[in-house]
Amino acid sequence: MAKLGLNVDHIATVRQARGGVEPDPVTAAALGELAGAEGITIHLREDRRHIQDRDLEILRRTVKSKLNLEMAATQEMVRIALKVKPEQVTLVPEKRQELTTEGGLDVIVNLKLITDTVKRLRDGGIIVSLFVDPNQEQVKAANKTGADYIEIHTGAYAEALTWPDQERELEAIDTAIKLARKVGLGVNAGHGLNYINIKALAAIGGIEEYNIGHSIIARALLVGLDRAVKDMVELIKYA
Repeated sequence: MAKLGLNVDHIATVRQARGGVEPDPVTAAALGELAGAEGITIHLREDRRHIQDRDLEILRRTVKSKLNLEMAATQEMVRIALKVKPEQVTLVPEKRQELTTEGGLDVIVNLKLITDTVKRLRDGGIIVSLFVDPNQEQVKAANKTGADYIEIHTGAYAEALTWPDQERELEAIDTAIKLARKVGLGVNAGHGLNYINIKALAAIGGIEEYNIGHSIIARALLVGLDRAVKDMVELIKYA
């Protein structure tokens, strides 16, 4: 059965808006796990716009399920990951000016860099996932790197406004899932997923974990984090 990985970046975003100490993403992660999340995801960006090094270090000691660290494939981030040792690292593209991650890694163009980064992380005992668009050539390239998983970037599906467009994106995702599993890659998914569009995506099967943050935190502002997490877990299980 597919699992929910709760992304707590936006808890840190609210904290950093005032430069204080609350709300604390560490507390949010603990509450999320109690509500049924089976993984905690954070993105330690190079500019430290939300999650801070302190958050990563404390979460490494307190997360009871699985800690998934999203990061760019840079020397600094690799050093941090090898020191802190999260269970999983998800390599993502990163631009300083973007509001949120805008697309998947171009594994084809950056094959050597990503392959070298994957090897260093796996040699350090860390599971590695690559955040890629649902493109068959990118999935094939991801397999060449030696990564354990791909995480399918679901942004195009989430942004599709009509059912025909959504169907087309779902077909691309389904094809990518089948190819990844055929070559031995595990499959996760995330980006732009919410309480509406998760249903059709979860129904196609083949995805082990959904990493979701913004929509859960947005709902939590109105109904509380416990309820928001439980609602999403139920939707995934129901599908």
